[in-house]
Amino acid sequence: MHSLAPLLNQTWFIALMGFTLIGAVLSAVHHAEVIAHKTGEPYGTLVLSISVTIIEVSLIITMMLAGHEGSEFIARDAVFATVMIVVNGVIGLCIFMGGFKHHEMSFRNEGTNSALAVLTALATFILVMPIATMSTPGPDFTQSQLAFAGIASFALYGAFIFFQTVSHRDYYLPKAEDKKTDSDIHADKPSNLKTTVSVFLLLLSLMIVVGLAEALNPAIEAGVKSAGAPKTVVGIAIALLVLLPEAYAAVRAARANRLQSSLNLALGSALASIGLTIPTVAAFAIFFDLPISLGISSLNMTLMYLSFFIGALTLAIGRTTLLQGVVHLIIFFEFLFLSLVP
Repeated sequence: MHSLAPLLNQTWFIALMGFTLIGAVLSAVHHAEVIAHKTGEPYGTLVLSISVTIIEVSLIITMMLAGHEGSEFIARDAVFATVMIVVNGVIGLCIFMGGFKHHEMSFRNEGTNSALAVLTALATFILVMPIATMSTPGPDFTQSQLAFAGIASFALYGAFIFFQTVSHRDYYLPKAEDKKTDSDIHADKPSNLKTTVSVFLLLLSLMIVVGLAEALNPAIEAGVKSAGAPKTVVGIAIALLVLLPEAYAAVRAARANRLQSSLNLALGSALASIGLTIPTVAAFAIFFDLPISLGISSLNMTLMYLSFFIGALTLAIGRTTLLQGVVHLIIFFEFLFLSLVP
């Protein structure tokens, strides 16, 4: 009995950290939404996208610097999992939950199609090109290729942000017929003082999330190892952790019949995950001479391009129904199953 006491205490401590992490995530969502409401669309969705990316970058770099077995694959696994979770899990759940309540929802397909096109190009640059290059054997870039891929990804993401916030901002705003619904849901814009407080509390919440997620990482790795699951599951766990704030906010928006905001959040987080995470991680890998491998397997490549193809069909006409949500969710569950049983 005495030998079980430390184990039980450790389990309770891990559970307590888990609940605290969820509380910090919900706090981050709330304060990010306050800031988003103050700044308006589409600027507001950038706040949460960049915040989530900060969490992801911190976790990946921490694990790479630790130098554990398989750490060279953690950036690849986390970024690929983020793309799959967003395109299938988050978007599928938003369409399903919104469709279940409102039957049919509309959005501006000009903006979402542009975002998906950029995401497809980014994912191909980073996750597929290492397989096709000939300078190095296996799924790896040379240092110069890695540097160029990082710069190209950042430039493409920067071009998208300019398109979204300056030149074609109206593509990411709700349709005219949805604006009444959107204004009915929101209260008056928060004051400058409330917004400033929310900025401070958002940063504090994100620091707590990063700290707790890093503290829970050994428990996640130990759990994956004891279950005999592939190492790629660690990357999926990281992606699920960091996407909790955006997934929660996106589903809430969809249930409130604001699918445009949901799609802005979801696709924005996937774009930031590659366009900001990979350049930062690549810079660290080059500077500290850390091993990094980004190319995905043929199985994952098939799943990714299936996701992009179905995503393009879903976003083509600017209206969604429950069925489209079901299709995306089934692909998401297929991804999870094949990650466990490749």
